[in-house]
Amino acid sequence: MSSHGTFHWNELMTNDVEGAKTFYANTLGWTYDDFAGAGFTYWVCMAGETPVGGIMPLEDTAPQDAGPHWFAYISVDDVDARVEAARNSGGTVVREPFDIPMVGRVALIQDTTGAGIGIITPAQS
Repeated sequence: MSSHGTFHWNELMTNDVEGAKTFYANTLGWTYDDFAGAGFTYWVCMAGETPVGGIMPLEDTAPQDAGPHWFAYISVDDVDARVEAARNSGGTVVREPFDIPMVGRVALIQDTTGAGIGIITPAQS
């Protein structure tokens, strides 16, 4: 499990999943495992045997005007407590905490500059 306050996961949201998969396979040597859920396929990026990120269709996850982009998640000790801390610090909660089975508890927030970030308390393995 990643430590509190460290980057835990990154996801690419794109309107060209196959093109992105090819690019990162050729550039970094990544392979992919599919993880079906929420009505679309989520591709787990693998560096050897290690999962390092995910790729998903932009149209299933973000407004189209957002354009293709990477989105990061920071590991925290308690998502619910950190959401309240973000609110108390002037941040905005974009999506309240929710659970993803076998992954963890997640929330999406914006800092006071408007930059978005995900926070996650990873599931115990």
